[in-house]
Order: sequence, then structure tokens, then C-alpha cells
Amino acid sequence: MNERKIKNIFIEGAITPNFIAESIAKHQNKTDIGAHQIFLGQVRADIIDNKEVELIEYSCYTDMALNTFHNIRESCFEKFDISCMHIYHSIGKVKKGEICLFIFVSSKHRKVAFEACSFLVEEIKTKVPIFGKEVFKNEDFKWKVNN
Repeated sequence: MNERKIKNIFIEGAITPNFIAESIAKHQNKTDIGAHQIFLGQVRADIIDNKEVELIEYSCYTDMALNTFHNIRESCFEKFDISCMHIYHSIGKVKKGEICLFIFVSSKHRKVAFEACSFLVEEIKTKVPIFGKEVFKNEDFKWKVNN
């Protein structure tokens, strides 16, 4: 395995549409890529106990989370024939309707890109120690359960 450097994938606050667009644009000169698969996780305005979620405040054990992201990333490169991969997750407050997770996978062929992206989403949701506090208008909150 070609050990890659542990990257800081955290972005303070929401992941902006401009950031996503710029990430995509950087791949236009990579002509060996035939497919890109993108997953965007967005904060929902869920109704919990008759209260609407206004935002989610994400926190984590940074070193543990980054190591887990790194291990998931490495296992994805081992398992799938992908050209590149980018993962970004919000930390801090993200309002309803804003993007909190951005996964971008590139490969020569679409099936591999689909499978790798799906693998990453499931691994992240089940293994990475990131905690979400769902905050309501009156500042009440409830700890989010990943599903």
C-alpha cells in the first residue's frame, strides 16, 4: 500500500457551492478520468418532538476522526481502481439546507466511481467519530443519531 499523508478534511461551517464547483473544475485537465461521482450530505429541517431543526453543530475527537478518515480512504484506494478521491466534512455549525459532507471520487469508469462513493459514505457514517448536535430555534438541542 502506498501510504498517503493524513489530510485535514474538516471545513469550519458549511461547505459552500463555490468550494464544490472549484473542486470539480480542478479535474478538467485530468484526461485519464472518465467518471466522477459526488455525494453531498445536507442538513435537513427534521421535526423532532414538534420542533424543527435549525442547524447541526458538528464536533469530533479530531485526531481519532482524521485517523479513521485516513484508514477509510486508504482501504477505498486498495479496494477500488479509482484515480482520486476527496472527502470534506463540516465542523462547527451548519444551518438547515447547507452542505456538511462532500465526497468526490474519480475513476476511469462510472461503475467503479459509483461503488467507491457508496462505500465511502457507508464507512464514514458507521465508523468516523463525528457528533452532531441538532439545535432548534429556542437553542434546545438533541444529539443526532447517524442513520
